[in-house]
Amino acid sequence: MLKKTFSFSASRTTCYFDASFANIGNLVEKDRSIFITDQHIYDHHKKYFKGLKFIQIPAGESFKVQYIVDQIIDQLISFGADRQTTIIGVGGGVVTDITGYVASIYMRGVPFGFVPTSILGMVDASIGGKNGIDIGNYKNMIGVIRQPGFLFYDVSLLQSLPVEEWVNGYAEVIKHAAIKDASLFHELEKNSIHSYRKNKKALSELIRKNVMIKTAIVKQDEFEGNERRLLNFGHTLGHAVENVYHLPHGHAISIGIKAACLISEEMLNFKETARVTGLLQQYGLPIDIPVDFGKVIEIMRMDKKKTRDIMNYVLLEKLGKAVIKPIPMSHLEKLLYSIARAR
Repeated sequence: MLKKTFSFSASRTTCYFDASFANIGNLVEKDRSIFITDQHIYDHHKKYFKGLKFIQIPAGESFKVQYIVDQIIDQLISFGADRQTTIIGVGGGVVTDITGYVASIYMRGVPFGFVPTSILGMVDASIGGKNGIDIGNYKNMIGVIRQPGFLFYDVSLLQSLPVEEWVNGYAEVIKHAAIKDASLFHELEKNSIHSYRKNKKALSELIRKNVMIKTAIVKQDEFEGNERRLLNFGHTLGHAVENVYHLPHGHAISIGIKAACLISEEMLNFKETARVTGLLQQYGLPIDIPVDFGKVIEIMRMDKKKTRDIMNYVLLEKLGKAVIKPIPMSHLEKLLYSIARAR
């Protein structure tokens, strides 16, 4: 097991790579820990939860809401959880988001950590301390930034995932490569989901690379004043499309990445849109759906990245180099409608 500790403004996070969930008891005291997971994870990994205190929530983004938070807190109280209790989220992005949020507000903050069980969770959602819930159509509208005490990576947990969940996660892998690592982009072009699924060593290394990319950005700009905004590549339009059309997160981000590439062509003379969209398709991700841009733009107007009437949009100058470009909403709307007409 490889161990790597990262220091942030007020805390430290230790990542345990090539770990085994069966050995989680070596990291935390089981009798002082409460695990949060969802129905799907519990059904696939019941053996790991024997003898543990755990809370099970329904699976899916639609349950990342306040009434589920209230239910979890009621159960924490019934377990007698106090400030020395560690809360551990075992699951994908929904579970880690809601676990981190609950741990941050319960008794004004208790220790917590994550055992991510999806590609999306391992390379993105569990990293960086963003924890929160959705309000109506507005994704992650309520939340906090608070770093987990640990991240525990057991890639064997990925084997129970259906192929569509692997596809969903690779949108964030491709995003990281596009904004920060051209050599990783090239590696992805030479491989496939199938090749990573059958090669545990290559998969573990891919996850570690992505963790290092995102963590380096977060360490530099923990509270998203500037550099961390680069991680929103594809997410401005992507989140809006996700909420309007209830797409899987990675599918919506893939569509957002294509749009960001096309805007990059227009504004920065980016020349490799075809290469990016080709890679997205190579990993089974959609790059286009019929979109009602009126509805999507309405959601975008409430985006947290917007300052007054200016959207801080992440664009590509070239593969491996992203920049933040302030775009007036009126101009952005024209660009998006131009993209729609060109389809």
